Amino acid sequence: MNVPDDLKYADTHEWARLVDDGTVTLGISDFAQGQLGDVVFIGLPAVGATVTAGEPFGEIESTKSVSDLYAPVTGEVASVNGALGDAPERVNADPYGEGWMIVIRAADVSSLDRLMDAAAYRAFVET
Repeated sequence: MNVPDDLKYADTHEWARLVDDGTVTLGISDFAQGQLGDVVFIGLPAVGATVTAGEPFGEIESTKSVSDLYAPVTGEVASVNGALGDAPERVNADPYGEGWMIVIRAADVSSLDRLMDAAAYRAFVET
């Protein structure tokens, strides 16, 4: 299981990467994509939409199930990975790279401090 040390993780298995300009890139963890199986559809919000920490911002459908995607931070959607519309399998192949989902202009970047670091997330998924 791949758990990059430079990311923060929510207990709903989303990851967050803070960028120097105060934006936060979001996706789902390698563990989550492995549990889902082959991803066949991803529904994401439009640029300009507001997302709220702890609330669904989209959904992901796999050959096994449909699940909500939860925002780990509150803010405005600055960018959406449109490539996932035609190739949702990128989430399976590269969940931390080409499988990113949205970028948020965070209302408060310090809210990332509530998320787990890599060591805590590894322990979380092993239990």
